Amino acid sequence: MQKKMIEPAVSGSRNVINAAADVGSVRRVVMTSSIGAVYMDSRRSAGEEVDETCWSDLDHCRDTGNWYCYAKTVAEQAAWELAKERRLDLVVVNPSLVLGPLLQPAVNASTWHVMKYLDGSTRTYANAAQAYAHVHDVADAHARAYETPAAHGRYLCAGRTLHRGKVCRILAALFPGYPVPTSCKGDAGETAEGCRFSSRKLAELGVAVTPASQCLYDTVVSLQDKGLVPFVPATGMP
Repeated sequence: MQKKMIEPAVSGSRNVINAAADVGSVRRVVMTSSIGAVYMDSRRSAGEEVDETCWSDLDHCRDTGNWYCYAKTVAEQAAWELAKERRLDLVVVNPSLVLGPLLQPAVNASTWHVMKYLDGSTRTYANAAQAYAHVHDVADAHARAYETPAAHGRYLCAGRTLHRGKVCRILAALFPGYPVPTSCKGDAGETAEGCRFSSRKLAELGVAVTPASQCLYDTVVSLQDKGLVPFVPATGMP
């Protein structure tokens, strides 16, 4: 698993940087990284704010078997190192879990995060917390990072961190016809907090972060439109 995730991520980043530098006329590359390259660190306390200066700890990723975050971290680090070597202006957007309308006809991992609460396949929600980003905000962040001359470094694109229980309660309130879980898995209760992500730097580019309720609403409507879940009327807009 780790080989399948790490090698393509690193080689893909290096290939893009080299291709852009070889053209000669390219001055800036905007790369999509992930919040996974930012927050994984055992020394970080629950509820602590993280920003674009933070990096995931590779030893912690390795020890916990989180090869996704490991791959995202080493891929972004490789891109920064090579961009400096090739004298290329690199700007990176680090989104959290991306929701909203789907372009593709199939369900991806991010969308499955919501769909599993709608189709009855999941009876409980995990004691975990997650931040969400709307796909329109992520696209806007990339465009502004490319077009704004003063843009530089990394930009976190993430909304407020929510417990899975809160996510399910939002879904149930918006679409009460779905069998959304009402109880937390295990006996711990809703104790997980997760990190707080700062998107203040992104706001300086003029990108506003869409509330999670709108992200969830737009995801469900898109799933309905594509026939991936049965149509259930919403009680209203978020």
